[in-house]
Amino acid sequence: MTALAATETGNLGKRYRVLIADDEPIIREGIRDSTDWTALGMEVAGEAEDGEEALELATALGVDIILVDMNMPFLNGIDLIRRLQVDCPNCRCVIVSGHDEFAYAQEAVRLGVEDYILKPVQADQLYSALARLRQRLDEERKRTAYVRQAADQIERNIPLLRQRFCLEWLEGQAEEKKLTEQLSFLRLPSAPPVQIGIVRWPAAEARQTIMRENDRQLFLFAVENIISELLTDLSHVLFREPNGLIGICLWQAASADMESTIEQSVSSALNIAVHVHMETHMGTLKEAPDTYRECREVIYGQARLSPLVRRARQLIQEDYTDRNLTLESLASRLQVSAVYLSRVLKKELNDSFVTLVTHARIRKAVQLLDSTSLPVHRIAEHVGYDTQHYFSTAFKKTMGISPVQYRKGGGTREGVSSECE
Repeated sequence: MTALAATETGNLGKRYRVLIADDEPIIREGIRDSTDWTALGMEVAGEAEDGEEALELATALGVDIILVDMNMPFLNGIDLIRRLQVDCPNCRCVIVSGHDEFAYAQEAVRLGVEDYILKPVQADQLYSALARLRQRLDEERKRTAYVRQAADQIERNIPLLRQRFCLEWLEGQAEEKKLTEQLSFLRLPSAPPVQIGIVRWPAAEARQTIMRENDRQLFLFAVENIISELLTDLSHVLFREPNGLIGICLWQAASADMESTIEQSVSSALNIAVHVHMETHMGTLKEAPDTYRECREVIYGQARLSPLVRRARQLIQEDYTDRNLTLESLASRLQVSAVYLSRVLKKELNDSFVTLVTHARIRKAVQLLDSTSLPVHRIAEHVGYDTQHYFSTAFKKTMGISPVQYRKGGGTREGVSSECE
């Protein structure tokens, strides 16, 4: 038996609880004793002799159906039904009245009453009315069960749905008009991501003809787990392309050394080498695929870089805030001469050591200007400059405007990534 079938059986097997509300004991007794409640899948949960008692019992007993006399003391039938709509909105009402007046029937219809039965109550008429109501309630329970099952299934699959959505979105396949709506449905921030990244495992591509697919998938799954742990405190989604690239969509900025942290953590845990590149995204939701495309271009471009240059760039990303970082100190850590390091950086990256450090610092400065209210001199210190003047000069040379102008203008948002890479 499926989970849904079991749910339906359980729900439909549960008897509907009925309350009889009439100020005449003989009427209540006649209704109670003349009806085969078991055959209807119902049970009489209680009886009330006035409107106020009926309201109290309906609430306390959680009844599904109430048979309401129109003329009861303290609270008449119409007023009781109005109160029940507020206090017991799921309770269904059947009027049992000695008044065959259009005004009563009209008001009953307006209040959504299930049926209107005239006294003296005929047993077969009451049974038919309750049988029709039972069918409607059964159908409603089935619909509720299906909706609940669908909601539960969606809830269980939210992580997978998020992954598929982000893949389609950043591949440029999502419908632009529905981006905000889909993000809301998946309980993701409606604002654009602040960072987008890619993790690549080159060895899996190079050895795909001899590596078993099961092993490849297990390693990729392990890499995703490591990344998830490192980003656990940040709002993010990981997704995977069919070729094995792992995409990262971040709504909170990761630390500046996150790229190297991921690479080192994966290497330490799995003894495999992955390449990571993350871009700051300062555009709209619609423009996010452009940033993802830039990430992909960079990550594949890294395949042409020598291990020395990749390591040098990684160290620069980790240590750009160090005021004592120099070409000589970096070369010493890499166990090569400063002249040789300078030459290979220029050859493979088309940039000098100074330019690489400057761009790393300015990229971080842009993030701080956008996301904090720190004064400019504090930002200068934070990204590794001794003085605000030196920082402002480097910032204007790179960005075209001063840090103060950038902040006043709300950010230029154009050319930052390309200039600072």
